[in-house]
Amino acid sequence: MPNDLLQNKVIVIIGGTSGLGRSAAAACVAAGAKVVAVGRDPQKVSETEAHLGDGARVVVGDATDPRTASQAIETALGAYGGFHGVYHVAGASGRQWGDGPLHEITDEGWELTFRHNLTGLFYSNRAAAAQFIKQGTGGSVLNMSSVLAWSPSPGHFATHAYSAAKAAAIGMTRSSAAYYAPLNIRFNVIAPGLVETPMSQRAATDPAIVNFIAAKQPLDGGRLGRPEDLDAAVVYFLSDASRFVTGQVMAVDGGWSVSEGPHPK
Repeated sequence: MPNDLLQNKVIVIIGGTSGLGRSAAAACVAAGAKVVAVGRDPQKVSETEAHLGDGARVVVGDATDPRTASQAIETALGAYGGFHGVYHVAGASGRQWGDGPLHEITDEGWELTFRHNLTGLFYSNRAAAAQFIKQGTGGSVLNMSSVLAWSPSPGHFATHAYSAAKAAAIGMTRSSAAYYAPLNIRFNVIAPGLVETPMSQRAATDPAIVNFIAAKQPLDGGRLGRPEDLDAAVVYFLSDASRFVTGQVMAVDGGWSVSEGPHPK
């Protein structure tokens, strides 16, 4: 892939200081973009700023705060004189709050899982659309979903609020894509399988799940994904190379959504 696909682009990444987001931020800078990355943890913000160098501003912000995305866009405009795309990566497993099988989900588990995986995404998408309309320009909105939105795994990943929130993210993305297409504002989704990130440590360290993934994600020897596996898709969707693409869901899942998984013995 050419290393200048994002030349002269200014990109905001919500959730850009850890895992998938940090890897994407580095890929966008390498492709020529100026980046504003947002993260909640001040230490990770500092580390990411050092990692990305002069091509990025890294700021502290909570994706579930309705002001965060708007403030990040304002930072992009002030620092770099433009705004061309937003990538919303921020999210969280709901297990810590009580997500699980439907009959076990607590009210708090439902509400907080949706807040972290859908409401925050709504805030960033709303802010981006409003700014693109104000500018009178097109632009790209890229959202993070999951293969669990349509390809469940009842044995190992029975978190039904999380799956529902990720499916809702696809619905909102596609509805927005249809509505804003005449304005050349594009909305697309990346849906990964199991990727090794700080959020997935429970699964990545469980031998039974690692064995399951060997058959469920059979590409490249059967492994967990790595954050950099998504980077080329991120750059593509945020660049003009995808200017004729909107409302699409790209699964970067190692074959998860087309695989049976382990055969019973």
